[in-house]
Amino acid sequence: MILYPAIDLKDGQCVRLLHGEMDKATVFGDDPAAQAAKFEAAGCEWVHLVDLNGAFAGAPVNAAAVEAILARITVPAQLGGGIRDMATIEGWLSKGLSRVILGTVAVENPALVREAAREFPGQVAVGIDARGGRVATKGWAEETDVMVTDLAKSFEDAGVAAIIYTDILRDGAMTGPNIEATEALARAVTIPVIASGGVSSLPDLIALRDTGVIAGAISGRAIYDGALDLTAALAALKA
Repeated sequence: MILYPAIDLKDGQCVRLLHGEMDKATVFGDDPAAQAAKFEAAGCEWVHLVDLNGAFAGAPVNAAAVEAILARITVPAQLGGGIRDMATIEGWLSKGLSRVILGTVAVENPALVREAAREFPGQVAVGIDARGGRVATKGWAEETDVMVTDLAKSFEDAGVAAIIYTDILRDGAMTGPNIEATEALARAVTIPVIASGGVSSLPDLIALRDTGVIAGAISGRAIYDGALDLTAALAALKA
């Protein structure tokens, strides 16, 4: 199982939100590229990036910070937030991003996800963010009637590289991930599932790994707060 340390970008800074609310942001640093370099130095295989402003704006906002990160690290990075058309997808991948994460458009324009996955094999992931099993879009501001498993299954034949499943009520709350729901999703589809939201300790990571079906886990606040020792976590997952 791969651990993806998260860098959430708001106004060019590294932040973490509580339950995805922009007015509940804690700033952890003003040099995202330096933070990404620290993650790589610790031994991380991937870095997970989110353009929070972009998620609300519907277009990239923190592009300068993302480009600085890509110029600084050699490990692959994935990015979500404000990626809602083919031109933006092509633009990011041409700049060295390894994987784009499509969230809102997966609900509103699934054909775009399919087109992008065909055009860029292995480089397109679907981000599914949910409250109570129902998918939320536009930076988690709008809740839909779409159920998580239904959305995931609709992309089974599309060739997407991964599904990143976030339980919004767990995100940034340091209360542990929703292992039961994440495992159920991973067993319902053949697409690799990455857990996000509430991953706050080594036991959380081990529990996710020990399901035997979850491909990865994203953690942000716990790493910044020191609740999750990154070096120890990486060593444990490789053991």
